[in-house]
Amino acid sequence: MKHSIKRQMITVFLGLLIFLVLALLVINVKFLEPYYIRNKETQFINMYEKLNEARENGTLDDEEVSSNLVHLAEKNNISFLVEDERGAVYTNVHDKNLLKNQLVGYFLNQAQKESKILESTEGYQINQSWDPWNQNYYIEMWGTFDDGSQFLLRSPLESIRESAAISNRFLIYIASFLIIISIVFIWYFSKRLTNPILELAVLSDKMANLDFDAKYTSGGSNEIGELGANFNRMSEKLESTISELKKANNELQKDIERKDKLEQMRNEFLGNVSHELKTPIALIQGYAEGLKEGVSDDPESREFYCDVIMDEAAKMNQMVKNLLTLNQLEFGDEEIEFTRFNLTELIRGVLQSMEILAQQEDITVIFRQSEPVCVWGDEFKIEQVLRNYISNAFHHVKGEKVVEVKITLEQQKAKVTVFNTGNPIPEKDITHIWDKFYKVDKAHTREYGGNGIGLSIVKAIMESFHQKYGVKNYDNGVEFWFELDVQ
Repeated sequence: MKHSIKRQMITVFLGLLIFLVLALLVINVKFLEPYYIRNKETQFINMYEKLNEARENGTLDDEEVSSNLVHLAEKNNISFLVEDERGAVYTNVHDKNLLKNQLVGYFLNQAQKESKILESTEGYQINQSWDPWNQNYYIEMWGTFDDGSQFLLRSPLESIRESAAISNRFLIYIASFLIIISIVFIWYFSKRLTNPILELAVLSDKMANLDFDAKYTSGGSNEIGELGANFNRMSEKLESTISELKKANNELQKDIERKDKLEQMRNEFLGNVSHELKTPIALIQGYAEGLKEGVSDDPESREFYCDVIMDEAAKMNQMVKNLLTLNQLEFGDEEIEFTRFNLTELIRGVLQSMEILAQQEDITVIFRQSEPVCVWGDEFKIEQVLRNYISNAFHHVKGEKVVEVKITLEQQKAKVTVFNTGNPIPEKDITHIWDKFYKVDKAHTREYGGNGIGLSIVKAIMESFHQKYGVKNYDNGVEFWFELDVQ
């Protein structure tokens, strides 16, 4: 980001550091030498007072005092010369003539033209002068002591300037090192400071797009950490509130759809039920009237009449039960309990319960699966699907009279297929076989008591699971199938 806080922090702090270093360097270059010179003046005055005191006390000839004075002079890089009224000379240098000539020059007012007076009092004068013999600048102090002795103190200015230059170079090295170290530290701490802010920016953007899964994870006990914790609480509350709103909106939408669907289904249900019940009710009524009017006194005939009435009543009862089941599935009133169960065992149990019907119709049932296959779903409802598929297969099997049930695993899905030999379903009917009360072969369906609701129940169950189902034609038969999750 061009204007990121991190970049601004690095720029500001690094700029401030460079400014301070440059300011210090300028001050050092401009004022360090005058500071050294002023400090040297103080050393001269101190040395002057020590020499004057020794002259007053007459201890300049004392070995210990002289040694102390020489040590003090060497410590401060000062050369001194004292000449009393008798011409006796006291100095800490071997070539005393140079200092003596310089001292005579001052008293005779013959100092160098480049001499510059730094300080002047009644007893002494401090100059900055050029020595042509040594080709060097010096700071010199000359004058008379209280006893009339003349003196000269001298210190080379070059050493002061060299010290200032060394100090400046050292300052440049230290400043460069500090700038490099500062860049690393500024980058590190700015990153630590701005990374949580960037995380909060990303989090706020996701929250603006209604993504509440992201949470602030950097933590911390400072203000940013507290802000991040508040973001997390706000995210949770927003997610909860929006979830409740969506749920309420969804329920409202479902209520509206359910109301429209209920009205549509009520009209459809009344029309279909009245059509489906018309035939069995007519039969029951006809045979019951025949029994009442004594159409036949033959016991076998009466028994036949009663069997017809009971059979039609049973068909009506089964149809009503199927309609109630389908109604619950379509309106979502029945709870779905997802459990993991053994599909192989469930199919084997359904086939065993229908074994008598297979033997009566001389049907060959094939189911070769022996390994357990565990799937997720409502076991009771899957059993309904299997019974509808297998029952349909039994009722429509022809030719070789073979019904084969298989389980195949495909991409974390278990696909169950129920195949029966016989006539394929006409293409024009395939898209309608899942509709309520739809019958491909009405005469054959009536023969075994079908009412066209079984496959509608299959459709409702599989759609409630959000799983796929379907039918496929073959040259020698029909295969119905459905899928369930393995994991």
